[in-house]
Amino acid sequence: MDIPETRSPWICCQLGARRHYETPRALHRSGKLACLITDAWVVPGSFFSLPLPASSLRKLRQRFHPELDGVVKSFTAAAVAFELRQTLDRTSGWTRIIDRNRWFQKQVLQILPSLSVSDANDPPTLFSFSYTALEPFRYAKTQGWRTVLGQIDPGPVEERIVAEEHRKHPEYRSQWQPAPSEYWDNWQEECKLADRIIVSSPWSRQALITSEVPAAKIDVIPLAYDRPVAKDFARSYPKSFSPERPLKVLFLGQLILRKGMAALLEATQLLRDAPIEFWFVGSPKIELPPQLASNPKIHWVGLVSRSETAHYYQQADVFIFPTLSDGFGLTQLEAQAWQLPIIASQFCGEVVRDRLNGLILEEVTPTEIAKALEFCANHPQQLESFSRQSTNLYSFDLSTLQHRLEKLPYATV
Repeated sequence: MDIPETRSPWICCQLGARRHYETPRALHRSGKLACLITDAWVVPGSFFSLPLPASSLRKLRQRFHPELDGVVKSFTAAAVAFELRQTLDRTSGWTRIIDRNRWFQKQVLQILPSLSVSDANDPPTLFSFSYTALEPFRYAKTQGWRTVLGQIDPGPVEERIVAEEHRKHPEYRSQWQPAPSEYWDNWQEECKLADRIIVSSPWSRQALITSEVPAAKIDVIPLAYDRPVAKDFARSYPKSFSPERPLKVLFLGQLILRKGMAALLEATQLLRDAPIEFWFVGSPKIELPPQLASNPKIHWVGLVSRSETAHYYQQADVFIFPTLSDGFGLTQLEAQAWQLPIIASQFCGEVVRDRLNGLILEEVTPTEIAKALEFCANHPQQLESFSRQSTNLYSFDLSTLQHRLEKLPYATV
């Protein structure tokens, strides 16, 4: 049967600056965005754009995009007050996450009734990301609006995978804790209220179906990414790698077990005699064994600013992304933008085509990771071929996202 394209206005609810506001921006470009409701919106030159002392407030200056200025409703002062209160109360972990999600929904409910978007013949569509959608969706249903859920991760399936990984590797101590049952109960209700559910990868779709979300509701729409302009940059590889010119392997992101860190770190031990060095860029959330922390072939860079990441993508020879579960993995697109070949697992967004622009791991194990990296170290000419193909195989730009949102069916078929 033919599925009608979206014509009605969209209202987007978004806590934070997730994905650089890609969904409301795509809708705005097509003339379908009625309003973006977000917690903080900091226009350059305003008071909140000034440097602020509290660590939880320092990223406020990122809460803006010039494309959307003028179609945004926010509650910045209330957001600042909320974060300061949470800091003073020393809340953390799931308590803070759930409190913030609940607070945001209350703020949204104060705005939704004031919007002049109702049309009995063509009701608006309310979009919200998962875990902050429950109360807005409940309101939308009383108004006869359509609802679209942006699922940010693979849900309970991912949590079970991570819990098992922590059980298998107690040596990597961390503060990870599973979500309370309330979190997943609310999410299940969000899924029931959603007319459509957008996921970023086939892996996420499979995970949601496993969690008994109806397959007919789920649409796979990959992330969009604004590719940087790589001026005066050309990637090159030596004829062979050696101890003097080793293969430089980059991991960029949170150093956590969910990202396949246990298997990757063990692989570094298997490759200790190979001409390979590792660069870990990101915040460590696990306790590192002494032999790894002091390994001269491993460079622990720590957390860097977004603007600094380009340097590491440029200097690397291959990007490693052995995640056990990810909704997509935006770092893959960042690496691809710098013509960097990628070694990735199957449990994330589909950016890599095996043996064309990188390698796909059959399993996330130390042996499989070591085998893939040994192949790269022994075949620099193949890396050069992967690099040439890195930007030619897929389109992840905003116009593609815009087109896919326009084709999104309204209701379950």
